[in-house]
Amino acid sequence: MTTQRLPRTAAVSAAAALALALALTGCSRTPPDDRDGAAGAEPASALSHVHGLALHEGTLYVATHEGIHSPGPGGAPVLVGDRRDDFMGFTVAPDGTFLAGGHPAPGSGGPSDLGLIASADSGRTWTEQSLGGEVDFHALDTAPGGPVYGYDSTHGRLRVTRDRKAWEDRAELRALDIAVSPTAPDTVLATTESGVARSTDGGRTFTPGGGQLLAYVSWGAADALYGVSPDGVLFRSGDGGAAWTRIGTVPGGRPQALTAVDGRRLLVATQEGVYESGDAGRSFVRRMAVTSGSGGH
Repeated sequence: MTTQRLPRTAAVSAAAALALALALTGCSRTPPDDRDGAAGAEPASALSHVHGLALHEGTLYVATHEGIHSPGPGGAPVLVGDRRDDFMGFTVAPDGTFLAGGHPAPGSGGPSDLGLIASADSGRTWTEQSLGGEVDFHALDTAPGGPVYGYDSTHGRLRVTRDRKAWEDRAELRALDIAVSPTAPDTVLATTESGVARSTDGGRTFTPGGGQLLAYVSWGAADALYGVSPDGVLFRSGDGGAAWTRIGTVPGGRPQALTAVDGRRLLVATQEGVYESGDAGRSFVRRMAVTSGSGGH
């Protein structure tokens, strides 16, 4: 493995920047053709359009364009609860509450944007918390003792809340993903077309994006920040993103989501599957199949 400080060749950088730009503009509210399934029906053979991943109390949860799923027999996706909403933003708070944002399923009624919704029973039922009909959160993250950060794609702005009801507007930026330091809740990273932007004042201001170009980032521990590039190369940083070490390439094509469960355990969704690593990304096992021709957002 090699440690790289702000490396780029022009050709690779241009291709990766184009891929990230496409992902930034790739969100669609058009439902897929196979949304006629119902809760309790036979599970589909594969997922499509993954937006978020979590491991909670030993169970894998996958937030998608068609609801949240967990693996059933043979890894086939089984719908959690009965909502088939487009869960664009998804995270599990330190207290175990599921938080999400996005769009309601077609025909379900209600506003076009979910705002912030929460589940206290691992995704089986949900309640609206705030900003329903106003905000489409494409990324959500939090840290112990810190606020909830949400990237509001509707207005291109970072927003912050401590009670999940009242929000503060923070910096305007064009981002695909965000990550909050597990030990310094005022430190926030955002992936942009020009590289990873950093804030150390709770998202009020960001340094311009630069350095390693990444699509998704996730902080598993203070010294274990992971990122995956638009073309699927996995990196790790032990100093909060100042320097990145190339680990390898994730399996299954273009990435759609990344979650670092801890310093060594990773979840990654790509065009062909949801994969898990227990050795800091050196090897992966496929947990669920994915069929998708584009990025996760």
